Amino acid sequence: MFKKGLFIVLSLLIFVSCSPQKQEQQQKQEQRQTGDPLEAILTSTTPKIKRVMDSLDQHEVQIRYTQINRTGDEVHFTDFDFQVDSSNYFYPASTAKLPTAVVALSRLNQMDSLSLNTRFYVEGDSIETTFSEVISQIFAVSDNDANNRLIEFLGQDTINTVLRRTGVAPIRIWQRLGSDDDNATTKPLIIYENDSTVRMLSKKINTYPKPLKLKNIKKGKGFYEEDSLMTEAFDFSLKNYYPIETQDALLKRIIFPETFAENERFNMSEEQRNFLLSTMYTVPRKIGYDSKEYNDSYCKFFIYGDKKENIPENIKIYNKVGVAYGTLTDCAYIKDTENNVEFMITATLLVNKNGIFNDDTYEYEEVGIPFLAELGRQLYAYELKRKQ
Repeated sequence: MFKKGLFIVLSLLIFVSCSPQKQEQQQKQEQRQTGDPLEAILTSTTPKIKRVMDSLDQHEVQIRYTQINRTGDEVHFTDFDFQVDSSNYFYPASTAKLPTAVVALSRLNQMDSLSLNTRFYVEGDSIETTFSEVISQIFAVSDNDANNRLIEFLGQDTINTVLRRTGVAPIRIWQRLGSDDDNATTKPLIIYENDSTVRMLSKKINTYPKPLKLKNIKKGKGFYEEDSLMTEAFDFSLKNYYPIETQDALLKRIIFPETFAENERFNMSEEQRNFLLSTMYTVPRKIGYDSKEYNDSYCKFFIYGDKKENIPENIKIYNKVGVAYGTLTDCAYIKDTENNVEFMITATLLVNKNGIFNDDTYEYEEVGIPFLAELGRQLYAYELKRKQ
């Protein structure tokens, strides 16, 4: 009886003497043991995480983190989700450029007379370019015009059909980005087959979409149309749709095509795939952009988004970000070649405190990017320990 009483007293003393920091560490350890590292990270007191999690409804956070394990030549995925829901709409912004680039490469592979280095221009456009140049611009600095040139080449019907045929769904690519042009009709392309021969790819009429019927398809309490404030929710029902699950599915097919059946892969040559992978992780300074204007983290939010220094050579981030209407999204495969670390993360959040869209008053630098950067750092630190 005495021993039992002494044990209870000692247990109480230990419990009372535990500092809040130790209790949090113990809680994190217990959560890690349950196999859900996202839970431990998102419930931490780290300010850049906590600030968002304390106002979760306001920020519409969705996250998928994927552990990658290898057994011989086989690759195994373990997904951990936080609020991932394809029926809960968020605006994908420039993340929609990745599927367009992938379909463009597949299409080039089906046309004997075209290649990555084929020169072309869009009718009415003063810029002459190549397919390799526009794809590089899409990933290095998220160039809207480069993306729109690929839409003129493909047409939205082709983009959506190819993606859905490979199982990358639900998805809808409809908008040109940063442009008010008619989305339904593409413009002709003038193709240089050689130095003296040109031909024209004719325009296409694409199927006009039906309005999306999803949760949160109307957002906020107002929006600006030109210079006028409209005091009603902003309607996203005719915009692009590219949810977390679909972004993750596409990235896995690009990075690990061997894990998918033949009919779920994209029709790309090894040369094309290697080019795509290279452009996805190459930072702007590597292809001639001014590093003062376009630092390494310009299109890399995870781990480095809130920093200005160069990303170490051993860290490769294959990704595509999106920023518009107060929504920040990043879909990335992150690999540390020195420490044998690799994982995937796709995340989105809304930072529009005043609930007004198109007013250019969003908390990207103060709240959104720091959250994504810290989330990436925490997961990277977790992966370092997991690999040990």
